[in-house]
Amino acid sequence: MIPIAAPLVDEASIKAVEDVLRSGILTQGPKVEEFEEAFASSIGTKYAVATNSGTSALHVALLASGISQGDEVITTPFSFVATANSILFCGAKPVFVDIDEETFNIAPHLIGEKVTPRTKAILAVHLYGQPCDIKRIAQIAEEHELIVIEDACQAPGAEYEGRKVGSFGTGCFSFYPTKNITTGEGGIITTNDKAIAQKARMIRNQGQRERYIHEILGYNYRMTEAAAALGICQLRKLDEYNNKRGENALFLTKGISKMKGLIPPFVTPGVKHVFNQFTIRVTEDFGIPRDELQRRLKEREIESAIYYGTPIHKQPLYQKLGYTEHLPISEKAAQEVLSLPVHPSITPEDLRYIVQTIENI
Repeated sequence: MIPIAAPLVDEASIKAVEDVLRSGILTQGPKVEEFEEAFASSIGTKYAVATNSGTSALHVALLASGISQGDEVITTPFSFVATANSILFCGAKPVFVDIDEETFNIAPHLIGEKVTPRTKAILAVHLYGQPCDIKRIAQIAEEHELIVIEDACQAPGAEYEGRKVGSFGTGCFSFYPTKNITTGEGGIITTNDKAIAQKARMIRNQGQRERYIHEILGYNYRMTEAAAALGICQLRKLDEYNNKRGENALFLTKGISKMKGLIPPFVTPGVKHVFNQFTIRVTEDFGIPRDELQRRLKEREIESAIYYGTPIHKQPLYQKLGYTEHLPISEKAAQEVLSLPVHPSITPEDLRYIVQTIENI
């Protein structure tokens, strides 16, 4: 089976984790601090705050930005549910704006109509590794005096006009095994705001500024030393891994573009897409439904995935919360998207087999 994701962990990474286990310092120590400094440098921000997951990074970033009960946060319905759930964790309300049909990212021209006196922030997602129109979103936020938080969980190393995502607002990244680099489980917040960084460090560590002095409500969101050691090694490979993903995506795009009814990923001019996922659209013109294509690929030992088959506003939880709006572009995309393997472990033979198999189907 050609897997949809395959984390790369080399011998140097294994040795680094082994050294941590032998050291006796297992949680939030010098390795976490080293990883934070290295990651902030890679993104171009002054500060980075490591957490135990991308979801906790989002939660902490929102809390550190002052999001609380009764606030509204504008975001996309076409993302992993953690994007919106992190808003609920704060007692705030996610307000959904439909997406751009080509990029699958939030449509900036629709944001303004959703701003109310309760709106406090825009939580923008760089979906699949492609930067959203973050420059325009930042302008809208400035016009309405809103905070910008970037869900860059799928986009470490991605760039918008030569600038790394996660440096436009408060950035949040994930290091889950399917991501471009992994720490097993883990996340990180990036910011140029010293006050946000300081508050984030307290929130992730039980509300402590100093040991056993709890000034605010906090959580146990600390990253382990083993995760950080793995992250340090992975970060050194990020550019290499992203470049390989880009090469694989280019090969797949050339093949997919020749097939009627399949639409390869659109890449916005002026951005660096890091292809956490290579997501195509399977339209009616293809001749068989998306789900049938996925079934036939599995029969031929090619794993694929649907990210995401149900938009967040249509999830059972959000239906129970009273979300009833119709967001047509997101809902259409949910019926058509299919992600194919693009990770750095794929061989040229794998890529040719994927394209030839779809042609045969």
